[in-house]
Amino acid sequence: MRRSCASGIALAILLALMPPAAGQAPVPAFTASASTRPLVRKSAEAITAAQLKDYLTLVASDEMEGRATPSRGLDLTARFLATMLSRFGVKGAGDGGDYFQRITLKRDKVVADGTTVELGGRSFVSGKDFIATGNAGSASGAMVFAGTGWFIKANGIDAYKDIDPKGKIVLLLSGGLPAGVTPADLSSGKQGEDWIGPLQYAEKRGAIGVIGLNSVITQIAPDSMEMMRKQTEEGFFYPEKLPRTGQSAIPRIAANYPLAAAIFAGEPSSARAVLLSAPPEGTPIAPFTLAADKTIALTIKTAPETASSQNVVGVIEGSDPVLKNEYVALGAHYDHDGVGNPVSGDRIRNGADDNGSGTVALLAIAEAMAKAPRPPKRSVIFVWHMGEEMGLWGSQYFTTFPTVPIDKIVAQLNIDMIGRSRPDGDTNPRNRDLSGPNELYVIGSKLMSRELGQISEAVNAAYLKLSFNYRYDDPKDPERFFYRSDHIHYARKDIPIIFYFTGPHAEYHQPTDEVSRIDFQKYEKITRTIYATLWEIGELKTRPKVDTPLPEEAKRGVF
Repeated sequence: MRRSCASGIALAILLALMPPAAGQAPVPAFTASASTRPLVRKSAEAITAAQLKDYLTLVASDEMEGRATPSRGLDLTARFLATMLSRFGVKGAGDGGDYFQRITLKRDKVVADGTTVELGGRSFVSGKDFIATGNAGSASGAMVFAGTGWFIKANGIDAYKDIDPKGKIVLLLSGGLPAGVTPADLSSGKQGEDWIGPLQYAEKRGAIGVIGLNSVITQIAPDSMEMMRKQTEEGFFYPEKLPRTGQSAIPRIAANYPLAAAIFAGEPSSARAVLLSAPPEGTPIAPFTLAADKTIALTIKTAPETASSQNVVGVIEGSDPVLKNEYVALGAHYDHDGVGNPVSGDRIRNGADDNGSGTVALLAIAEAMAKAPRPPKRSVIFVWHMGEEMGLWGSQYFTTFPTVPIDKIVAQLNIDMIGRSRPDGDTNPRNRDLSGPNELYVIGSKLMSRELGQISEAVNAAYLKLSFNYRYDDPKDPERFFYRSDHIHYARKDIPIIFYFTGPHAEYHQPTDEVSRIDFQKYEKITRTIYATLWEIGELKTRPKVDTPLPEEAKRGVF
């Protein structure tokens, strides 16, 4: 699952615009025909804890190197999925009928020779004194310190209330939101009007360049500093056919202490004081304009690079001559965070739960369905999305360039982190929201289609009787889980969704998210429940009705 970030936080409140369901209808009976129900339950038994463990042990192994996008490990995982689908007899539904929807990625890599910073006749070294981003260009001028750089109308915060950044280079603290501000404070406003993030606000107010001030913690941690340098100077890949929204075009760098010390020398606040003022612990220093005769010159040179990645897509054709032209979509992201800073000597973020669990559940469901006596009446399309951790790339790409008619997808079931349980006696505060041994967070099932929510509950009540928890359907949910996984791009196409999730935990995005922590008995029950729900939707006479489409603001939202 993707981390939450502030650039799209205001979207959470938009679900509050949806009218409440008036007079909820009673939960319907499990409506699959008497002849179909034994078939579904029997074929669901092919999904076993042992099978899930075998597949997950491979997908979350060190050999897959954390499945970063792009990476050799992600490509190997894609090849494994495609090979298994072929063995099961699942048809390819990617480009040209194979299993891969190919996606070209691009980035602008910083070229050290030609990337310079000069201040007071002194030249600073790229990669040591500062780190440049992939925004090529030059800027020269005086400087202003803008604190965290935010504009938040409701909190009376305006970084440029007392300073003018026009034609100048802005200095910004790292550390996220200003002191005393929480994501909930942004939730009732509109991005661009009620609140504006630091980079966008600097550009809007006429700044010609930005210098970020790396936090003290980052600068004193060699591994963190090297990781940041490598990632920033190499640049971040992005699908070339998708628009890049919310990005600033002006040149920017991140200053390490030697450059920061030179910048603030002789100013009202020293570099040390400024860096220690960063939120959340620091005491804010008011924005100020630096000495008018102190100018800095930035030049960033880049070179373009491309790489390739892929969604993995398979389809099982429906058994009804008419309904087979409609699809129930199942999705899971198969990427994770790759190799990062070591924790107890381990650098590989295996992502067993996030999202090896969803990846493997989808594969087990495909296998069970392929081996069933017949498929559902509707076709089923399986999509393993790449790049979810980078910004929900794969799902945005698939819904923008679908390999089947997008308007023929009647529902999407998204599986992201379904492998964990909070054991009795666990007092780790980072596991407080991890679900219990028979508990499952079901997100979004009732927000767009009451019928879909009722179907979900009916299947569960008639089958394995998991304890469904709907806490994350609350539009005031500060975690914004409804917006943080791949289903959101389907919802933005007015496709009703269900997102299955067992909750956040201490191992989230850490090297410790390993197979040994998975609750395989619970994992089996959840996967079988999703399989049965898929069948029920696939057998419906008419597609689930969308009662409440997402508001237009939510459809346009970005992360």
